[in-house]
Amino acid sequence: MKSLNTIFVFGSNLAGIHGAGAALYARKHYGAELGVGVGRTGRAYAIPTKDAKLKTRPVNLIRKDVDTFLAYAQAHPELTFLVTAIGTGLAGYSASVIMPLFKGAPKNCELPEGWVR
Repeated sequence: MKSLNTIFVFGSNLAGIHGAGAALYARKHYGAELGVGVGRTGRAYAIPTKDAKLKTRPVNLIRKDVDTFLAYAQAHPELTFLVTAIGTGLAGYSASVIMPLFKGAPKNCELPEGWVR
């Protein structure tokens, strides 16, 4: 079992339908609640990469939610955040588009392999 101080960060949709990919994993293993598509939910943190109709959101909107997450992570140094490669699966973005959004991530964020701060 992961430490209670470990938070799973995943790409979600605004409807909070955690039915596939990392979102489903977050629901099954980290208590992400259905209907919660943004922010802390269970021992997880949702960053919406799709809208409520499951359409991919523009990068500028994802960036705002990533910035909110990074501020949250900075404010909670007692937690470790396991960041998945949000937006690179079902949302269809490449890592080269999403990775720069996490520039300057605090040290308590474990970024996907190959991603740099």
